[in-house]
Amino acid sequence: MSDVAAQIAALEDAGQDELAAALAGLSGGRQKQLSAQVAELDLGLIGSLVDRFVIAGEGEAALGEVTEAPTIPLPADAEAERSEADARSAGENLLRSDRVSAVLLAGGQGSRLGFDGPKGNYPFAPITGRTLFSHHAAKIAALRERYGCSLPWYILTSPQNNDVTRASFEEAGWFGLDPDSIRFVIQGTLPAVDARTGAILREAPDRLALSPDGHGGLLSALRRSGALDEMSGAGITTMFTFQVDNPLVRVCRPEFLGYHAQAGADMSNTAVRKVAPEEKMGVVARVDGRPGVVEYSDLPDELAEMRNPDGELTYWAGSIAVHCIEVAFARTLTDGGLKLPYHRALKKVPHVGADGKLVAPDEPNAIKFETFLFDALPAADASITIEAAREDEFAPIKNADGVDSAESARLLLNGLYARWFEAAGLAVPRGDDGAPPDLEVDPRFALDAAELAAKLPPGFAVDGPLALGLDEGPTTAR
Repeated sequence: MSDVAAQIAALEDAGQDELAAALAGLSGGRQKQLSAQVAELDLGLIGSLVDRFVIAGEGEAALGEVTEAPTIPLPADAEAERSEADARSAGENLLRSDRVSAVLLAGGQGSRLGFDGPKGNYPFAPITGRTLFSHHAAKIAALRERYGCSLPWYILTSPQNNDVTRASFEEAGWFGLDPDSIRFVIQGTLPAVDARTGAILREAPDRLALSPDGHGGLLSALRRSGALDEMSGAGITTMFTFQVDNPLVRVCRPEFLGYHAQAGADMSNTAVRKVAPEEKMGVVARVDGRPGVVEYSDLPDELAEMRNPDGELTYWAGSIAVHCIEVAFARTLTDGGLKLPYHRALKKVPHVGADGKLVAPDEPNAIKFETFLFDALPAADASITIEAAREDEFAPIKNADGVDSAESARLLLNGLYARWFEAAGLAVPRGDDGAPPDLEVDPRFALDAAELAAKLPPGFAVDGPLALGLDEGPTTAR
């Protein structure tokens, strides 16, 4: 029996008759292409997901008992400031001893932004037009310089954007970084299935409708690619993971690294205070006594709206998908294959029908399956959550306009840099609405307010829109 004939038989045995017929009806290169994709399918897994989420109509698993998770808040007194200083010192020692790697999750496309290409290529900066990739690369470079460390950078891509992402780094001269210090890791994919029948969908006659398996696929991708072995061999103990769409993130924040190390934690979180109960952020909590993140859509209204005697939300700790993860913990989880729970998402997925013609649905017609990285938290023997100042560390760019857009991120970044200049004793002009002008500070010029203050020459002034870059010097205004 040929490989294609064996695949057709396996698809029929799995109840995927439509895909089996499609594969049988192709020939030449088109059959070869579809066959290659079919060969990568885990039909047993797909069958179990279809049985659960399509045939049985199973929803998300019952939530369990939700209680508050201990959280390290922003320091409010001298004792807390001393604890933070100790944690900062511990985190800086981790960096200087080359025990930390940076891991960027960048598998997404910029479709919600109206941008054609990897989200990391989105030009978010209002003056220079700097991309998200360029901005994060500058932070990596600055951290390496400050701490004298190698800080290897791992970038999780998807099959859809990997080639373009690599090409953008090459065309940009690797943003001034050593190419050997950057490693791309491709996450896995799963096919979309028809929401009524569970049939695997095709986006073209010879191509499956595949989508990334969610950020929960990070650990498996790191293990499958050999990256975890590489980290272990280099003496790296801790990964700092962050999302590509947050230009305000403090990459490898020493305080976070330090608190995580001091607690002997396996996996830890950074959280910000939710602005309202209905804000679409998962909350850090304990579920049946174990650490976890509860998706906003799963948190009962009575818990989302619950308040403490001081009026603050009880479940205020909104997860910003920034984690410290021990390499040893990741290796343990991936021994024998990671078994994170799968979640379903109902989506509109264009596809070809049995006649080979494209169908563009008006309503959600398909189910996509994905896993979430935070679902590894319950397996952690120890975990901490640290609060970050929202205005300093969280400016996601997800939407074309409105909330969590490039415009909202621009305002937050301008506010951050204005506070840096003002902390250095400079006046910053503000409009009638109190907003400062557009401001940019290259992370290689200054990673924080203290470094900025130390580098500004006497007599420097902020008169309007301003971009400070490593090459241009501190007087560049555009």
